[in-house]
Amino acid sequence: MKQRRRLPGTLALAALALSTQICLAADKVTFQLDWLPGGDKAPVYVGVGKGFFAAEDLDVTIAQGRGSTDALTKLTTGQADVGLSDLVALLVARANDDIPVKGIYSVFSEAPHAFYTVKGSGIDSVSDVGSKTIATSPFTSSNIFLPLLLDVNGVDQDSIKLLKSDPGALNPMLLTGRTDVVVSWVTDAEKYRAMAREANKELQVLPWYDAGLEFYATSVIASERFLEERPDVARRFVKAYAKAIEYTWSHPEESAEAVHEVVPEVDVKMAADTIRSIRPLVYNEASEAHGMGAFDPDRLATTWQWTARAQALEPASFDPEEAVDRSFMPGS
Repeated sequence: MKQRRRLPGTLALAALALSTQICLAADKVTFQLDWLPGGDKAPVYVGVGKGFFAAEDLDVTIAQGRGSTDALTKLTTGQADVGLSDLVALLVARANDDIPVKGIYSVFSEAPHAFYTVKGSGIDSVSDVGSKTIATSPFTSSNIFLPLLLDVNGVDQDSIKLLKSDPGALNPMLLTGRTDVVVSWVTDAEKYRAMAREANKELQVLPWYDAGLEFYATSVIASERFLEERPDVARRFVKAYAKAIEYTWSHPEESAEAVHEVVPEVDVKMAADTIRSIRPLVYNEASEAHGMGAFDPDRLATTWQWTARAQALEPASFDPEEAVDRSFMPGS
């Protein structure tokens, strides 16, 4: 009787290959940006390009965004797992609608809101904007805090003339003298300065955190579903992202290249200059005192108090601790 041919080697190799594929399959994570790619968004691109996520067996897909509200919506509806948002926007959304999203890592421990003026205008501090014309975008979250900033610095709000215009028109308005001051974010500084140089002018940036408004801003957020169903993936993501943060501000040019490789329209020099210019948002007294990525309870409470005051909400109506989860921090 003719015996059947046995293929133990082939079968064993096939089984091994299948097992290896299963073991090596990286966990997929969708990361939602809160705005368009640029130097200020570099860490997630660095995490992908430099292999920090891959080293944690993560396959990260990056989705562009249109603001913090958009990012929060994407996470709430399950279109993304983790992403970026202004912590203030998250606090308001949790307080008003109890959305299932939490902050898990602080990126900007200082808020990026700022005034822009032309050097030589006589406006050298926030207290100098009284009786001046101020231009701002209709939709920026800075508008929420502007009245508080003026109040803290003793400026009569009724003395200023506030203009609202398209974001792209703000810097040209400043450079042509149609406004004395522009409200924008520190993250726009290099783009604004480049335009100013073309007009043979020099800009001055007045961060609001130097004028009394100190609180948390851009943070890594995650859906509660993601945190509950895949906690190990979340911890590995934060671990890799923390490494990407450190690499980004240690290697601005390489980090800018990482963004450009994925998004060619991002100018490398502009992105690198942005990374350098916003370092104080990431590395500052708060991050030094409490650690990178940390949500200090007192500073978190202060962030909510400013937010509640700006939004005319009762501070006691919400506990900001409900909006964060510190258990996914490296070493926790």
